[in-house]
Amino acid sequence: MDSEKQQCYQVALPEASHPIDSVKVTAAQTEPLHSLMSSTEPINTASGDAEANLPAVIESGEPEDLLEYIRGGQVWLVNSRQRNGVILCKPFHTEFAGPGAAVGGYLDLDCQRVIPMGRLSLVRPTSHQERQNAYLIRRQWIKLTQQVTDKSAPLQRAQMILNQFETYFDKETIARIPDEAFALMVGVLPYTIRMARRPPGKLTVRVRG
Repeated sequence: MDSEKQQCYQVALPEASHPIDSVKVTAAQTEPLHSLMSSTEPINTASGDAEANLPAVIESGEPEDLLEYIRGGQVWLVNSRQRNGVILCKPFHTEFAGPGAAVGGYLDLDCQRVIPMGRLSLVRPTSHQERQNAYLIRRQWIKLTQQVTDKSAPLQRAQMILNQFETYFDKETIARIPDEAFALMVGVLPYTIRMARRPPGKLTVRVRG
């Protein structure tokens, strides 16, 4: 049983001391993304005078304001030098974008709500190459979550995703995240997330008088 439990939690979120923006991009990764990047350029509607008025860095802020920036067409990068990230709530699922990942642009036009984690910091990319690398890092975060969803047992998926985030963020931060956000991330019911959050042995038993 212990060996199985260890195997479940073998995928760990990157350490904040090792910024993900230092990941080397291979030719095999870049080639299929080239057409994707070229198609995103026209979506970047925050151009000209409007783009010049945008801040270079967004530090935390209200979720409503962050959502407006993310849905505005401009591509932003989650600061790769801080322990931070953002949960992007879409119509039928949620995604987590961690350090180094791209947010905004065409990817998140359907975003309905954002949940910042840690002291969220978004920065504007300074070059096409920086945006390209950020899209690749966003894909890596998606793949990381996919490794959790590949598990067949719902409770196992719930426990794994909570474990991943608890190794990266403090317990107070995790406690503020709604069950629904984690549930939509790994395809389980909110009730399953609540069960996974419950400490072992903490069961409520009602006795009829």
